[in-house]
Amino acid sequence: MTTNTLRIGSGAGFAGDRIDPAVDLARNGRLDYLVFECLAERTIALAQLARHSGCGAGFDPMLRERMEAVLPHCAENRTRIISNMGAANPRDAAAETAAIARSLGLAGLRVAWVQGDDVLDHLPPDLASSLALDCREKLISANAYLGIEPLLECLRQQPDVILTGRVADPSLFLAPMVHQFGWSLDHWNRLGQGTAVGHLLECAGQLTGGYFADPGFKDVPDLAHLGFPLAEIEESGEAVLTKLNGTGGALTLDTCKEQILYEVHDPSRYLTPDVTADFTGIRFTPLGPNRIRVSGARGVERPSTLKVSVGLHNGFIAEGQISYAGPGALARASLARDILESRLSWIPADNIHIGFIGLNSLHGEALSAPSFEPYEVRVRAAARFLLSSEARKLMQEVESLYVNGPAGGGGVRTSMRENIAMEAAFIPRASVTTDIGWEVA
Repeated sequence: MTTNTLRIGSGAGFAGDRIDPAVDLARNGRLDYLVFECLAERTIALAQLARHSGCGAGFDPMLRERMEAVLPHCAENRTRIISNMGAANPRDAAAETAAIARSLGLAGLRVAWVQGDDVLDHLPPDLASSLALDCREKLISANAYLGIEPLLECLRQQPDVILTGRVADPSLFLAPMVHQFGWSLDHWNRLGQGTAVGHLLECAGQLTGGYFADPGFKDVPDLAHLGFPLAEIEESGEAVLTKLNGTGGALTLDTCKEQILYEVHDPSRYLTPDVTADFTGIRFTPLGPNRIRVSGARGVERPSTLKVSVGLHNGFIAEGQISYAGPGALARASLARDILESRLSWIPADNIHIGFIGLNSLHGEALSAPSFEPYEVRVRAAARFLLSSEARKLMQEVESLYVNGPAGGGGVRTSMRENIAMEAAFIPRASVTTDIGWEVA
C-alpha cells in the first residue's frame, strides 16, 4: 500500500550531534520516519574496541539519552525510528531500547536489530594479509556497508525502531522510500533519486546551514537553534526539502548544492550498496522560504562488491601544549619550539608536527605566518609513535618546559591515545550474510 507523500526527518548527522532538533522533529514534524545517522568510518572501529575491551557496550553511548528524548513523541505520533546507533552491537542496542521503552511506559514497542556487517572473521586471507601492512598495524574491525535489503525485511514486519550497525548512510533513508512506494530493487533511476535525497539528509544540520556558515560571506540566522531538515517525498522519488518553522538555520539552493557534493568523489558514479547514483542531472528548485524541490538524479546498476571499512591499530598519538603570554610571547614560543625540535629530533620528520595554535598550526608558515605580534601564543606538539613508552617522552618534554624552557610558560596539557588507521576494501556480496532479530518492550 502506498501514500502520496512520505515524510522523513534527519535526527542526527554524527554520533555527538545535538538532541533537541531531533526532539522538535519528533514532536512537531508529522514524520513517518526519523533517521539518526551516527556512524563515521572511525566510529565503528572505536565501538569495536570498546566492546571487546569491556569499556563500553559497543553501541552509541548517546543511545539512551536520544531514545528517552524522542521515543514518547515518536510513539504518540506513530513515527518509526531507523538508526545505525547499534554500531558494533545492534542486538544489545535493541535490548537497551526496549528496556528504555518499558521504563517510559511504552509497552509493546517493537525494536528490530540488523547484524551481519561485521566481516572481520570472514575476510579473504589475501585481503586480510594485504591490509596488515607491517607489524605496527593490526586489524581491529572490518565492517561491510550494508544496503536496504535487511532493512526492508524488518520494515515488512512493522517495527517501531530499527537499529543497525554499518549501513550506508543514504540507505537508512532509502529503505523506507522503497518500502512505502513499492519500488523494485532494479528501478535504478528511482533508487538513484532516493539516494540523492538520503545523501542530502544524512548529515542533518549541514543541509540547513551548519558547516556552511561563513560570517560576512555566507550568513546563516540563529545557528544556536539550528533546525534539522526533513523531506516530503513523492512516489517518483522527487522530494521537497524543508525544516520546521521557527527553527534556526537556512535551507537554500546553496546549502543543497554544497551538501550534494559532500564526500562525493565522482558525482556521475556515486557508489552505494543499492545503486550507482548519478547526481550530474540533479535540479534544485526554490518553492519558498526554506523549501527546495530536488529532482533529476538518476542511477544505474549497483556495484558487484560491497565496500568494507577496516580499522587497524597504528601506534599511538601523543600531544602536548603550553602557553606563553605578554610582550615577546611569540619569541618565547618560538624558542620553546626550537627546544622541542632539538630534544625530539629522533622522531622522523613526517611523524611530528610542532606549531602555534591560531598562527600556523593548520597550514604552516608559508600560508599562515602572522603579520602582527600576538599577545598570547599556545605551542602544540603532536607525533605518532609505535610504542606508548616513546609517546610519553613527547609528553614529558613538553611538561619539562615549565622549568627548562622560556620564561612564563603555563597551562601545560598532555594526552596520549591509540591511533586508529582506516583502510577501505571490497568484498563480494556473497561473502556477507545478514541477520535480523527482535526485542519487544
